Amino acid sequence: MPERRLSPLGVIGLGLALIAFVCLILLGNWQVRRLHWKEGLLATIEARLASPPVPLADIETMAGDGADIRYRPVTVTGTFDHDRERHYFATFEGLSGYYVYTPLRLEDGRIVFVNRGFVPFDRKNAATRAEGQVEGPVTIAGLSRERLPEKPSFLVPENDLSKNIFYWKDLDAMAASAGLGAETVLPFFIDAGDAANPGGLPVGGVTRISFPNNHLQYAITWYGLAAVLAIGIGVLVIRRRRNRD
Repeated sequence: MPERRLSPLGVIGLGLALIAFVCLILLGNWQVRRLHWKEGLLATIEARLASPPVPLADIETMAGDGADIRYRPVTVTGTFDHDRERHYFATFEGLSGYYVYTPLRLEDGRIVFVNRGFVPFDRKNAATRAEGQVEGPVTIAGLSRERLPEKPSFLVPENDLSKNIFYWKDLDAMAASAGLGAETVLPFFIDAGDAANPGGLPVGGVTRISFPNNHLQYAITWYGLAAVLAIGIGVLVIRRRRNRD
């Protein structure tokens, strides 16, 4: 009996199956690399959070050198300019409201925006929380945060400057809408720590440090699909040999 060869469709199907197998393995390998990267990032962030705070000048130097300043503990002294605070739409502990970004004027006249914390919707107006609008020089302990170069997604609404509502942290727009065009505004933010403000508002310590790490699950999924596909191909090959015999 002459040996039966694969039909053209069979050859195409086998080729596509092999290509799919290779792609699944490559996707699994990519997720493993992402896993190692994410674990390294988390370890770096944890080490930063455990380190002692540094002066603002150190953060300035790192930012100027292009270094990663995210979540580095820092202390800064200055005077809040409460009349120019900006409001960033946010949720905190299940409530909707705003993070209050207030210009902190340094001794040399420069400005750094400080995220003082969360206020509910009905406390957006600073007059409703006058007790928390501290006057005079203050020292803030918090975490340095990077500025965003652009809107993170087209799904994010445009900032509403006329209503002083920001949906993404556009530092230039915050400064311009606050009338800080002539002053030097430092190119990063500071998230204030959880030290209580008079009257309880804003609620500090709102920094969210959350990096989902599902890469191991994804890798197992891709490798699992590759294994299932390989088993399927193997079963077909064995059946064909048996039929041929």
